[in-house]
Amino acid sequence: MALYEVLIIGSPEANQIAAITKQLEDVAKVMSLDVPEDLSILTTVDLQKRSPKAATVALYFGGDPTVDVDAVNQLEAAKVPIVPVVEKGKSVTAAVPHEIAHTNACLIDVGDDTLEALASVSLEVLGLLHRQRRIFISYRRTDSREAALQLFDELSSRGFDVFLDTHDIRPAEAFQEMLWHRLSDCDVTVMLDTKDYFGSKWTAQELGRSQALGIQILRIVWPEHSGSRHLSLSDTVRLATDDLDASNRLRPELLALIAKKAEALRSRSIATRHLDLVGRLKSEVVRIGGQFEGIGAYRSVSLTLPGGRRLEAYPMVGVPTAEMLNDIQDKAGKAGHGRFPCLVYNHIGIRPAWIEHLRWLDAQISSVRTLKVSDAGWELVEWDE
Repeated sequence: MALYEVLIIGSPEANQIAAITKQLEDVAKVMSLDVPEDLSILTTVDLQKRSPKAATVALYFGGDPTVDVDAVNQLEAAKVPIVPVVEKGKSVTAAVPHEIAHTNACLIDVGDDTLEALASVSLEVLGLLHRQRRIFISYRRTDSREAALQLFDELSSRGFDVFLDTHDIRPAEAFQEMLWHRLSDCDVTVMLDTKDYFGSKWTAQELGRSQALGIQILRIVWPEHSGSRHLSLSDTVRLATDDLDASNRLRPELLALIAKKAEALRSRSIATRHLDLVGRLKSEVVRIGGQFEGIGAYRSVSLTLPGGRRLEAYPMVGVPTAEMLNDIQDKAGKAGHGRFPCLVYNHIGIRPAWIEHLRWLDAQISSVRTLKVSDAGWELVEWDE
């Protein structure tokens, strides 16, 4: 079962399938992902084989808008992002089914034989850009510091952005506040489950808050330790006595196994957290009488408010930044859909100073805004005016 899936539907030409496949295979090699075991590239005939737990993007190549309409409906019902792919100069609404005609499209140059831009869109939706691949290592320094350092090096070498408290919090910063801020920005928590893991209230809180945020947890259970009972259903690697040396360092062969399991959990985390964010946004919009019109490129969501104002919402898992706002504004401008762009996020765990920074950005910038998903209905009523 693949961790990441790209579905190619619609009316692609053979050279386009070959080009996007090559681009994705090249990236997979850099990230130590196997094709098709880890990253699978499927077509319409493979639709029933897709994994509902995998991070997935569908690329609908425009042409005949009557092709694969059933597949579009099935994927929309499962809230899978569908990216309309249309050559520049052609009408999107005439080239794709009406169900996705108003979602954010990827416009490609006529005769483009590389499809680099489309590959970039696909990777961003799947969360496979380096800046999106975030992992948090939770451990007791007195028990497992050496193993934590090993994992930091191994995961970093595989293209992950790894948080380790000894490396990533500068002196004079509010330690716990920054810790929760960074945790809320991660996809997977790797828990080094030693006998004294719960001897610290901080590690206990790291674990509990990971669960509260819907972050996937990978337990590495120390030898001769039964592990935490309430985590019995978590993905687990149980260590034998000879898996650790005298310095509590892990055998090199285990590092690759742990990295592989972390990748699998990360894929699941992306899929479930985005699904939760989009589901909550849809509920808020429908509650105030608005319309939820579909998910397109970059996982953006097309919305129409009760008064007729049209929005393009970009759900973002993690901590929003000014760079993200600039990126969203740029994408919306290039798409030319005429909708007002906004970044939707879950504010839980984010530093109060950062929330205030986002409020300041909203006051200074009129062309794009941030929106807390928990306040979406309340805020959007005002936006509609």
